[in-house]
Amino acid sequence: MRRLRVRWLGTVPYQEADDLQRALHDRANHDYLLLLEHPHVYTLGKGADLSHVLVPPGSVGAELVKCDRGGDVTYHGPGQLVGYPILDLPEWRDGVRDVVAYVRSLESVLIEAASDLGVRSGQADRYTGVWAGDEKLAAIGVKVARGRTRHGFALNVDPDLSMFEHIVPCGISDRGVTSLARELHSTVQMHDVVDAVVDRFAGHFGYDEVERQDIAWRHAAKADAADRLAHSPTRSAPVRLLGRLAEAGVDVPETGTAVRKPEWMKVRADLGANYRETKRLMRSLSLNTVCEEAGCPNIYECWADRTATFMILGDRCTRACGFCLVDTRHPLPIDEHEPERVADAVAQLGLAHAVITSVARDDAPDGGAAGFAATIQAIRRRTPATKIEVLIPDCKGDAAALATIFDAHPDVLNHNLETVARLQRAARPSAAYFRSLTLLSRAKSAGLVTKSGIIVGMGETEPELRGAIADLRNVGVDILTLGQYLRPSTSHLPVVKWWTPDEFQRLGDFARSLGFSHVEAGPLVRSSYHARAALDSAGTEPAAASFS
Repeated sequence: MRRLRVRWLGTVPYQEADDLQRALHDRANHDYLLLLEHPHVYTLGKGADLSHVLVPPGSVGAELVKCDRGGDVTYHGPGQLVGYPILDLPEWRDGVRDVVAYVRSLESVLIEAASDLGVRSGQADRYTGVWAGDEKLAAIGVKVARGRTRHGFALNVDPDLSMFEHIVPCGISDRGVTSLARELHSTVQMHDVVDAVVDRFAGHFGYDEVERQDIAWRHAAKADAADRLAHSPTRSAPVRLLGRLAEAGVDVPETGTAVRKPEWMKVRADLGANYRETKRLMRSLSLNTVCEEAGCPNIYECWADRTATFMILGDRCTRACGFCLVDTRHPLPIDEHEPERVADAVAQLGLAHAVITSVARDDAPDGGAAGFAATIQAIRRRTPATKIEVLIPDCKGDAAALATIFDAHPDVLNHNLETVARLQRAARPSAAYFRSLTLLSRAKSAGLVTKSGIIVGMGETEPELRGAIADLRNVGVDILTLGQYLRPSTSHLPVVKWWTPDEFQRLGDFARSLGFSHVEAGPLVRSSYHARAALDSAGTEPAAASFS
């Protein structure tokens, strides 16, 4: 059975989309169709003539990027549906793939989708793309390497067509550019176009199953329903959180019907000598731990084992994720002496494996990347044998900032996906599904052991979780953690479902079948739970999934 994984990702910067599709091209065992919009950007294909860029791109608010697809210069921007199919082409003859036939197939897909939406279009002699009369409706530029495709198509739904006036589109000076909205003389909804393209793509390329995940769409009908639900007197969470959940299609539990915490989620407090000594040490060195700040249920077990996850860069986060207890007041200045204090604590605790995380510091130019690098270096100077795991924020996708952390060579690079695509805006509105996947793929390309985690119970479905787990594996993630969401307070997202131990076991088995080197799956699992054992498993043959 042929399966296609479709992802509607929203607005994605060009370079991050390019890195993500490269990772899926090189590592994925599945076919993908990435659908998205780009911020304003002009891209130069391998055969591009720079004189076809008529104005400095920055003067019209656009980037200029060289890429390795075929063709000349083109424009991508808001209101344009960009599609990146990543799939294996069948052999045409003696190991050769028929790229021309593939391009013609893409044209047919878009022609049929446009027809479904009421626009008549077709192919043109001598020219690639989709045409409505003498005006281009969609551009196509592809790259095929090792029989697998990258790049793809750009269908003009309702972009600012004046942006094409600053270039010679595709090097063709005697033809114009049009859009679906212009041809129809009416507004066109992007989600309707995506539906049409996915349907025609799957049919034309012969897929038996389409596994599709979208980030939540924003449109008036859902927004109105979400607003009404959020203002219901029977709901207990803040309006903005309930509204985002409702917009994502989550049936939010009413206050009076909230389910009590099940027996398997109850933890016995162990306030023994080791726990008290770990707490005393953290206080004496003025250090923060995510164990306390995020209300981790495993704090008693871990601290009794003299294990803690250090939280650097202060205790105030510049983001307000719907599931997190960390303080969101205005952050204080970053303490330049903090790395040495963390190194002191690691030495005094005698840690063989240290986990370092942080709040998000979007106020810092590098997102706090230099603090991670300095902390890694300080620990290495003090206790060279200690393995170091970092759990990092996304640094807004800044490649240079992330490279600062990668170049410090932590033993494990952890960044949590947290939830499925549909719930990203509800759970962590300042982050992005595509960005997390891209970050992890970049870390893997840098030669690091990679790790990620998902918390469940915020309204996701099991098929969505399986898709997200597959996405993580397909960008090269080695270690996976799966745990139950616990609501820190009534000001946070409600628990929509308590996943059972048996359900966690099923998810863990599925993850193991994909080839992760280590899986921790269980109600109380958190990102750093059994972190040392996970690293010991990484790089070896996949071990049996662990359920805790």
